[in-house]
Amino acid sequence: MKKIKNVAIFGSTGSIGESALGVLKCFKDDFEIKALVACRQSKKFLAQIKEYRPDYAVMADLKAAETIKDNIGTLKTKFYAGDQAVINLAKRKDIDIIIMAISGASALLPLIEATKHSKTIALANKESLVMAGRMVMDLAKKHKATIIPVDSEHSAIFQCLEGKEYKPTKIYLTGSGGSLRKTPKSKLRNITPSQALNHPKWSMGKKITIDSATLMNKGLEVIEAMHLFNIPLDRIEVLIHPEALIHSMVEFSDSSILAQIACPDMKLPIEYALSYPKRLRAVTKKVDFIKNNIMTFFKADTGKFPCLKLAYQAAKKGYTYPIVLNAANEIAVWAFLDKRIRFTDISKIIEKTMKRHKPLKKYNLNDILSVNNQSRLEAEKIVERLSSTC
Repeated sequence: MKKIKNVAIFGSTGSIGESALGVLKCFKDDFEIKALVACRQSKKFLAQIKEYRPDYAVMADLKAAETIKDNIGTLKTKFYAGDQAVINLAKRKDIDIIIMAISGASALLPLIEATKHSKTIALANKESLVMAGRMVMDLAKKHKATIIPVDSEHSAIFQCLEGKEYKPTKIYLTGSGGSLRKTPKSKLRNITPSQALNHPKWSMGKKITIDSATLMNKGLEVIEAMHLFNIPLDRIEVLIHPEALIHSMVEFSDSSILAQIACPDMKLPIEYALSYPKRLRAVTKKVDFIKNNIMTFFKADTGKFPCLKLAYQAAKKGYTYPIVLNAANEIAVWAFLDKRIRFTDISKIIEKTMKRHKPLKKYNLNDILSVNNQSRLEAEKIVERLSSTC
């Protein structure tokens, strides 16, 4: 008799979480939604709890959790609240697969707990590996946890490398170029949040969509790829591919290149991560090569989009610089979305925060969290100064 795998979605109210729920609906004979985790979207989360009736539900934000407590009614779902409850859920023995779709640095601690408890982790959070990639991968190896990337680019690389005993000589990370690819550099200063959020190919959360517009998303993905695939920085190149059909490519020593091609839909990498090493029936559209008979590639413009250059600099410097990069970027992105700074201020805030950082050559988890917090405070100070001049 086939064993049904119990799945927990950490970040169920976000775009990845909602896509994951859509995938799991199609494979009820293979997977059970055991637990759901959300941060603060209480109305949407309550609707999910009532529809999917998981055994466990956790809301990180204590204030938002009050709404759930008052309305959960007679459901048998066990409800918990707070950051520690999120971490505790990652330890549960009755959960087989964790879809880690929490946004930003807040995913790090539950991810570490999941690796320590030998879980299969479908990883859709890049920030945690940017902050502590070596630590997470070492823990996964030590505790025999399985990390399968869900980002479309890293899923593509993972699929291209599947079954290969030899390392690639180069990885090409592709990206659509985001919402502002065709916008002249001279006009970027006055870009509004609504303009930056108008992505041509993907429907994503606000933070990652702005990261796509600045090309920081590609920069974070470069650092993530270094850790996931144990490949040096100088062997990773970013290519702008507006059609978003080739999700990444891998080159080998004989100059042959393998590419993973699919329609831009996050359901595919989610499905693959859940079913690995098997493949289930398709839940996404197939590529029509006649209708999509043009594929173009361009060099990433780091002069126009300096965030990508800053990410390469942080990766090259190493030590605790990637932590600073990520922390400052998160503060700057939300400040832009709140209309406190201009679009072009995002890279300025990151650069200034990195320049003021004194790196740690040896560090543990507490140091990582401390650098993250200090960098956020420093970035916020810079935001305050810039916002007063807007």
